[in-house]
Amino acid sequence: MKLVSSEDEISSLCSRWREKGLKIGFVPTMGALHAGHLKLVEAALEDSNRVVVSIFVNPTQFGVNEDLSRYPRDIRRDSALLENLGVSAVFAPDIETVYPRGFSSEIRVKGLTDGLCGTYRPGHFHGVATVCAVLFGIVRPDIAVFGRKDAQQLAVVKRMTSDLRLGVRILTVPIVREKDGLAMSSRNAYLSQEERKQAAAISRGLFAAVEACRGGQRDCSALRDVFREEVEGEPLLSVQYIVTVDPNTMKKVEKVEKEVLLAVAVFAGKTRLIDNVLIEPEV
Repeated sequence: MKLVSSEDEISSLCSRWREKGLKIGFVPTMGALHAGHLKLVEAALEDSNRVVVSIFVNPTQFGVNEDLSRYPRDIRRDSALLENLGVSAVFAPDIETVYPRGFSSEIRVKGLTDGLCGTYRPGHFHGVATVCAVLFGIVRPDIAVFGRKDAQQLAVVKRMTSDLRLGVRILTVPIVREKDGLAMSSRNAYLSQEERKQAAAISRGLFAAVEACRGGQRDCSALRDVFREEVEGEPLLSVQYIVTVDPNTMKKVEKVEKEVLLAVAVFAGKTRLIDNVLIEPEV
């Protein structure tokens, strides 16, 4: 496995693979890898001949007073995990490589970024879309793999990739959860022992809403209340948002007539956690 920081080197490497007719898979990450990331990598390995994983903590998707400076970083550990899986190359650029002097472009995906996390993290998805477009341009992969935990991000990247005709197929992987249901996240490392214990209520609330729908409840307001009741019983948790939306357009939905995304953001102490489930009416 190659560990590469140079744009020219990773571009040259990928070009040689393409010349040989090899299919390139790509998994963009910010590092601090956990089992959820590794599932993305495994999906890329199954669908590609060569896999590149990027590790880049992207400053443009962090807002004021967010956790950029303390975001966990361990390139040695991450590289060892990826090498064991059979990844071909890790691309770990510095900020100046991704955003060289004079860089002045920004990609905005309208509509999809208006609600959910976009309400509370202005500019976040502009940073996500822009860095993904830059990385796609450098690596030029055939496929790129994203997880469903960041459902709004997934919708944004899909739309951006389609609108700009980037020629990258977006492959999605289900949420990977801890034994108690908590969605895996690099930010889980910030949680105290008690916060971590109470955070399991997030997935319990989501799954309770799914069961309520299976039991005949189709009113989205009632389903949101099911979630809220579960989480509000934990004193260290505070809800930032609970929304029911179309998973492709992110537009609000108030009745389950087709697939609906129930998406939430919850603070466990000072740590912001997101999660979601897809709810479908029983046929």
